[in-house]
Amino acid sequence: MKYQFIREQQHQIDVKRLCAVLQVSRSAYYSWQRAAISTREIQNQELLKRITEIHQRSHRTYGSPRLCDALRQQGVCCNHKRVAHLMRVHGIRAKMVRQCRVTTHSRSTQVMAPDLVQRQFIVHQPNRVWTSDITYIWTGEGWVYLAVVLDLCSRMIVGWEVSSRLTADIVTTAVQRALYWRQPSEDLILHSDRGSQYASTELRSLAKEQMLHLSMGRTGSCYDNAVTESFFHTLKTEHIYFHHYNTRQEARTSIFEYIETFYNQHRLHSTLGNLSPMQFELQLTLS
Repeated sequence: MKYQFIREQQHQIDVKRLCAVLQVSRSAYYSWQRAAISTREIQNQELLKRITEIHQRSHRTYGSPRLCDALRQQGVCCNHKRVAHLMRVHGIRAKMVRQCRVTTHSRSTQVMAPDLVQRQFIVHQPNRVWTSDITYIWTGEGWVYLAVVLDLCSRMIVGWEVSSRLTADIVTTAVQRALYWRQPSEDLILHSDRGSQYASTELRSLAKEQMLHLSMGRTGSCYDNAVTESFFHTLKTEHIYFHHYNTRQEARTSIFEYIETFYNQHRLHSTLGNLSPMQFELQLTLS
């Protein structure tokens, strides 16, 4: 009892000093302390909870604009300034980005395909134009290479492969997987840069067998395959650069998680009307 009395006395002294500094009465202080949490504050707490969940689910890649879009898809209407304010106050930020390099090695003696796409990246049906490219990722065991096949209509990654060797096999395997899962029609275009893997005999044989029309951009022009380059930039700046891979298998598992469980299913694209690739293709089938 004695110690409790001392603590109460100390509390009253602290309150008296605080009120003197703030130039308010003690009755006003106690009224403020007893006041219920405002409706606005309750709404902010609920909104913050949703923002945090969406931000974590996006691998901490969403800024306030995409967070607003994701909230609207959940039926939550809110001002983007309010979302930005809550993110700023609570230290919720999108990951920082870095520049990524693009390299293409082409052999002049190989036969090249014409550019059938001509930077026309808006396609209205799936399985009409696929684009493909290769990038590289460092691990504790050395470089690992990633080849992807992307559907221009929905921006979905329809096939991919990871390998420790930069050969034509990495491309043909990625394309074969895309063909297996998508079962496209015979008038499909496969567009790429002029890398030696895409000008290889192996890919040409596969294209002839599956009746694919090969297409290639100009030498040294990354803009001719800009959508796939953009995907690699997104993959690296949102995911790869924030991980250290001790083994190539760790890199493969991490890439699988990003592409199959996040990018294809959940990542919102402004090009797709702020839908994910899977949502966009589902919308096409229902329309």
